[in-house]
Amino acid sequence: MADDTQGWAKHSGEIHGAAKHLEGRKLTGPQQGFGPLWQKTYTVEIPGHTPAEVIAEWKAHYGEFWPAHSKFNAPLAGIQPGEVGTITTAKTLSTGIMVMYGDETSFAFMTPEGHPFAGWITFSATGDDDWAIAQVQLLIRPNDPIWDVGFMLGMAKGEDAMWRGVLRKLARHLGSEHDPQQETIKVDNKRIWGNARNWTKNAMIPRRSPKPQPQ
Repeated sequence: MADDTQGWAKHSGEIHGAAKHLEGRKLTGPQQGFGPLWQKTYTVEIPGHTPAEVIAEWKAHYGEFWPAHSKFNAPLAGIQPGEVGTITTAKTLSTGIMVMYGDETSFAFMTPEGHPFAGWITFSATGDDDWAIAQVQLLIRPNDPIWDVGFMLGMAKGEDAMWRGVLRKLARHLGSEHDPQQETIKVDNKRIWGNARNWTKNAMIPRRSPKPQPQ
């Protein structure tokens, strides 16, 4: 019988043993977020490479394709299931991701509490022996009311520009002059008001250190 768990991270639903600001943070799927649910798909054509070659290069150089205004610190073990990467920006945002899945032609991240959005980010490549299409697909909700307002005020466009930029850098790295394409679908316009208190974990709000216990 095939092992259906092959390629998936073995995790407890929380991040442990990574950066201090992520310690104990729960992983958040779309239903743990707050704002409207979006599916965003970004693609770029990369001739001259197989899908497996594209993904291998993407994993090996992932942080190099990140935008200049922020930094992705890849896990020491690389983009492997169960590993945690951290993200910092010039605007004092400190967050990260957990690698939830990985194989030869795809890998996927899941976001923790406090991240701007709750959900999945899936990276994949399809095609044949001499032509590949690289894709980033997000299934996400803004994580809390603060991020929801931010997305309405321009963060959503910034997110789109970031992922198109990532794919453009990947394409140029692999010798492709094609430009990325984008498709955006609003899957659900409703807000999950039961998750409104997610704002207390917002990654832009500094975490208080625990008070020392009396001896």
